[in-house]
Amino acid sequence: MHGGYTWQDSAPVSYAAHVQAQPHLPLPAEIPLVDEPGGTDVDLKTQIVRFTLTGGLSAVVDYGIYSLLLNLLGLPVSLAKAISFVAGTTTAYLINRRWTFKAEPSRARFFAVVALYAVTFAVQVGINAALYAALPDEWWRQPLAFVIAQGTATVINFVVQRVVIFKIA
Repeated sequence: MHGGYTWQDSAPVSYAAHVQAQPHLPLPAEIPLVDEPGGTDVDLKTQIVRFTLTGGLSAVVDYGIYSLLLNLLGLPVSLAKAISFVAGTTTAYLINRRWTFKAEPSRARFFAVVALYAVTFAVQVGINAALYAALPDEWWRQPLAFVIAQGTATVINFVVQRVVIFKIA
């Protein structure tokens, strides 16, 4: 028996109805396209534009610091990326909270963001290090590894922030 339903029950229940009845994180098809009570007053299109602009600025901060630490100071790749990640994500969080999602400060939200950034930190630094090691030593290795790692983390961040974090009161 799973969630009160067994395949032996006489009344068939569609998979969609079964999933709807079970508590779970939203599936990609369930990501709200309009805000619900408890959300922000900013529509999805505006949030995407603002998130993209904020991400662009944060990526400049991240990549600028990463390049300086890696190329000028000679720090190891993962250490340089770790430091630049913290600077870039701090920039992104502060701007996104106030401008993109128009959310008030919240201790619960802050800790949720810390947990999310821990996950995206591991994803981003791991992908960057793996690609940096795997790609040929050409001029495009550093920016390509950075862009792929950053892009992956950006998608994860937007979805989790919109669907979970900025719905927290």
